Amino acid sequence: MSPTARFRALPLRSRLALLVTVAVALAVAAVAAVSWVMVRTQLRDQLDQSLMSTNASDQVGRLIFDNRPCPEKAPANQNAQPGQEIAGSLNASVQIVTADGRHCWVSGPQNLPVTELDKQIAAGLRNGTLHDVTTAEGMDMRVYTQPARVSATSPLFAISIAKPLADIDKPLSTLAWVLVFVSGVGILGAGVAGLWVARTGLRPVDELTGAVEHIARTEDLTVRIPDEGDDEIARLSRSFNSMTAALASSQERQAQLIADAGHELRTPLTSLRTNIELLARSEETGRAIPPEDRKELLASVKAQMTELASLIGDLQELSRPDAAAPGPLGVVALHEIASAALSRARLRGPELEFDSDLAPWYVRGEAAALERAVVNVLDNAVKFSPPGSTVTVSLRAGELTVRDRGPGIPADDLPHVFERFWRSPSARALPGSGLGLSIVARTVQRAGGTAALRAPADGGPGTEAVIGIPGAPAPPPAQASVVPDQ
Repeated sequence: MSPTARFRALPLRSRLALLVTVAVALAVAAVAAVSWVMVRTQLRDQLDQSLMSTNASDQVGRLIFDNRPCPEKAPANQNAQPGQEIAGSLNASVQIVTADGRHCWVSGPQNLPVTELDKQIAAGLRNGTLHDVTTAEGMDMRVYTQPARVSATSPLFAISIAKPLADIDKPLSTLAWVLVFVSGVGILGAGVAGLWVARTGLRPVDELTGAVEHIARTEDLTVRIPDEGDDEIARLSRSFNSMTAALASSQERQAQLIADAGHELRTPLTSLRTNIELLARSEETGRAIPPEDRKELLASVKAQMTELASLIGDLQELSRPDAAAPGPLGVVALHEIASAALSRARLRGPELEFDSDLAPWYVRGEAAALERAVVNVLDNAVKFSPPGSTVTVSLRAGELTVRDRGPGIPADDLPHVFERFWRSPSARALPGSGLGLSIVARTVQRAGGTAALRAPADGGPGTEAVIGIPGAPAPPPAQASVVPDQ
């Protein structure tokens, strides 16, 4: 298994703690490394400055030009040497180098090797230079070699002044161990803090997981998670609570729809069963039903079957998801749809007068669904209008208004007219399922419009049904087809 796969296999809490620890470790390591490098640079700069600020040419030059003793190597007893006063003031190893490679020990505990660089400086080919050397004893030294002369007429020579790098390596080593210890403590603390942060931060997620598992086991959608605060976890908890509330409401509506559908189906089925049983009993017993009664029974059976088929069709229409359109959408003429629906309404209400004024209006929608919605509105007007009254239908600027002269709807009932299976007390004795206006509202909303029932503006009897759908008084220009080049 690859490291990435092993990491993903860890629990989320462990991954967060590990990421926090790694992030802190990298930050601590970077700070420690930068600190060590800066201290090392500062110490080396100080060492270089101390070497470069030393001017010993006047004191050491005479050792080889005034016949004073100047050995090539450091003697066993340095206190007897003439350059000891220089060594005491410098705390360094000092030697003189000539252009021909001769060298003379002046002071200090170490003998410095003569390099080609030292000869070039003694010959005047280079200026003073800092460089590192390693003595015969294996000690690393920082050397500053500079040109010098005793007087203007004396030969040029070089003076090498050196100090051991151990003077800065030992403090750096101590600092490195201190930084390692502090970094280790910091990383360990970061790991503990990461575990605590992960455990604390993921506690709401654990609660959410427990709630989801509880719902999966019990299907109890009443569970709610505390959602205090405004952070992402609180938003997630509120979203989950909203989701469960929506699911509970949907479940309740589904149960109510099934109960209401069963109640509405029971009446026509019971009546249909009774009539069929009467007809069957007549055939079984040989007792003929009078022709008029038989004709009424058959007409009742036909009407109940029609009502049952209409109810089943309405239930199928309402059972479709809102996002699933029943047919292809396109630009349709709402005035033509209203005219066709009005023709059907005239057949259903021959005893009524219809006054229509339909101005052209084009909308985007599904023609069959919109026609059914308009027919449902007109059917309600026909159903509640007294014989000889007038039904007024008008279409102006995308607002279709259907006015009847029936008993009207009480103001307290208006908010419920578009609910499924809701029927006013005055309409329960009339045929219908209580789904017509629900289908109207759903179809109009799908087309981007609104539907409402209201009392007539003139205060007269009846009810006005208003359907508003956005559109235009003229169809959009047809787009010319483009034929690709052959």
